[in-house]
Order: sequence, then C-alpha cells, then structure tokens
Amino acid sequence: MIAHFKTYFKIEKHIKYSIYLLCFLCSFSSYASFILIPMDDVSQVNHLKAYGITYWSLQKGNKAKWLLNYQGGSFLLEDDEPTRRECKIRGVSYQVISDTAAFQILEEISSPSKNMEAVDLEKAPKIAVYSPKANLPWDDAVTMVLSYAEIPFDVIYDEEVLEDQLILYEWLHLHHEDFTGQYGRFYGAYRMAPWYIEQKKEAELLASKLGYSKVSQQKLEVAIKIKNFVAGGGFMFAMCSATDSFDIALASQGVDICESMFDGDISEINYQEKIDFSKTFAFKDFTLVRNPEEYEFSSIDMTRKRNITRTADYFSLQEYSAKWDPIPTMLCQNHTSMVKGFMGQTTSFDRSTIKSDVLVMGENKSNQEARYIHGVFGKGLFTFYGGHDPEDYQHRVGDAKTELDLHPTSPGYRLILNNVLFPAAKKKKQKT
Repeated sequence: MIAHFKTYFKIEKHIKYSIYLLCFLCSFSSYASFILIPMDDVSQVNHLKAYGITYWSLQKGNKAKWLLNYQGGSFLLEDDEPTRRECKIRGVSYQVISDTAAFQILEEISSPSKNMEAVDLEKAPKIAVYSPKANLPWDDAVTMVLSYAEIPFDVIYDEEVLEDQLILYEWLHLHHEDFTGQYGRFYGAYRMAPWYIEQKKEAELLASKLGYSKVSQQKLEVAIKIKNFVAGGGFMFAMCSATDSFDIALASQGVDICESMFDGDISEINYQEKIDFSKTFAFKDFTLVRNPEEYEFSSIDMTRKRNITRTADYFSLQEYSAKWDPIPTMLCQNHTSMVKGFMGQTTSFDRSTIKSDVLVMGENKSNQEARYIHGVFGKGLFTFYGGHDPEDYQHRVGDAKTELDLHPTSPGYRLILNNVLFPAAKKKKQKT
C-alpha cells in the first residue's frame, strides 16, 4: 500500500511539474520555435556581441530568458526573422530550436538535481556612464565593451548627477574616477603633463561654476547622490580607482584628507582617526596613504602588495546556487571559471578590508586578494571590479585602446556585461 502511494505521489508530482513547465513555456511565447544563443567556449564565436543581441531583442519588446549555468549562461529568445538577421550581421552564433526542444531544455534546467535556473529578462535597462566629457589619456573598459556590443548608453557627469538625473536610469557605471578630489593621485608622476594641468583646471572651473570652493567638496556631493541612487534601488558598477576612491570619499565626509597641491590648504591633523567606515559600501579598516607623491589611495588596493607573475595571474569565479542565489550566479556567468588577471590603479582588494556582508565573487586565493565583489545597499546593488582593462594586462596612461575585435570571447569583459544585463531580470525571480 505504502509502495503504491509513493508511486502515485511521484507520478502526480511529475504531472504537476510538467504542467508548470508547459505554462512556463507558453507564458514565454506562443512561437513554434526559439533562438538559442549558446555561451559556452565551443559553440559561441562572439560572446560579447551576444549580450548586445539579447539587449536589442528586449528593446524590441520581445521576451527572453537567461539560462543560468546552461552552456555557459545561454540566452533563449523569441524567434523571428529580424533577430536571425541581426545575429548574422553581428556575427553571433545561434541555433533555431523547436518549442519541444525549448521545453526539454527548460525541463532539464528546472530539475532540482541541476544547478541551473531560467531567469526571465523583461526590459532592457537604461544605462548611464559617469564620465567626463573631455578626452582623457586612458580608455574605459565599460564604455568600450558597451560600444562593441552595440548596447546604447548615455554619458553623464557631475552636473547631471547633481541635478538628480540619475532617476532616469536603472544602471550606472563609474568611469575611472577619483571621488576624493586628489586628481587620481597622478601628482607625483604627471604634475607637469599638459593633460594633468588641463584636467585640474577644468575640474576647478566646474566646481566653481557649481558653487563649490573645492573639487573634493563637489566630488563628495556627487558620491552622496550616487549613494542615494543605489539606496533607492539603482544598480551601480565600478572599476579600477572608482571603487576604492568612492568609498574613501564617503568615509571621509567632513574630513579634509587632501594636501595643499590638491585643494590649496593642508590636510587635517590625524585625519585617519576621523574616518567613518560605517558610511562605505564595501570597505572597512583601511589606512589612507598620506604621501601625495605616491600613486595610491589606501591599503585597500593590492597593486603594490601583490606577489604574482603575469603568467600565473588568474582569479577564480565562485559558484553559487542558481535557484537560490540567482543574482551572484548571473554576475558570474562565464564559459570558464578561471579569468586572466589584469592591473590598474586599483588592481584588486585586500581581503582584510572587505566588509563581512560583501560577496567575494572572484578571487586569487593564493595571493589573498579579491578581484570581483558584490553587495546590497538599501534597495539597490553594487559591484566592484578591480583592474582597468581585462585584455590589457598593464594599461598605462597614453596607451592605445584595446581592439575588442581581437577579443570577442573575453571572459574578463563578459563579467562587465553580466552586470549590464542583470537589472533586466524579473524581480520576483531574484531570491537574494
């Protein structure tokens, strides 16, 4: 009797499960076929532009699914001739599959024994890149990969942020930036360089125009506006010096940490003791670098503490439960779990300076450094990614920009695009 009951229960459970999958598929589309964009290391020839195709499809009002941990984090799109044509034009590998094949894929993904999940993507997020309008002697990896993937974005800067224009966007990237008002700590090496002199002059003119006596005061107000944007539900992504300088600016609110060559007067005595770590997003217990000639902000950065050769410089991505932790799973989707390291002004983060509630999603354990971290602030989310350019190991001021046509399958750049796309995920599917 008990054996018959168990058999009946399993059959009933399977029927309910199959009905759920059928409804799941029908809610996705009434199409007889679908486009599968594989994201593994064999099937896909241009991972970066594949994100652009998915974004483009969402812009057109189509539905999409992100198949977490299925063939490297593949995408399932509605099939139509414009989408097929766009894949061909952009050089993205794709497969047209039947509704039966799509059902089988979703059935496999939904199995409790599989660390996979199908996440609905609803709407293409509106994207802003916080960056100065003037030309600078370095490039920004996020701007380059957005342009390469053909994902549209707006460039905004201090004026737009202070005028509360962030409410127009779901996702914000912080360009290689110094929010402390110390002009990127370039003083020691580049104070006589024409570009540095011009950058400092333009920053001071803008601060004066906006009613601030110091650039550091203006940058702090910008940082606070961005902090409020995240607290209200926004998504923020930062790389290189925009990561630690952002938190340093917040922690030193009301404290003068700038020397006279930056703001015209000396810094406060014993300013280290006045730092408030409770105001930061990700970092704690860090020590600020006092020497203005030194190209470093604080003890957060591992650039000068690293003991690793270029050939051995890799970091590993963490694996999460796709069904219970879809957000970090989305952010770590890749066709490899090992990503080449790359340097920047802020290359990586000292583990001892990271708050306990912040996820370390990518790290080099042997070197005790975090490369890729994520956290929650208020109703919003932030991700910090160490380094400057995933395909230029040691990008220097004045170096030529990376040609992404040479790196269409870059795992390091995929992490950036994961962050761009994940705000499109249906909110009820997010369990973290």
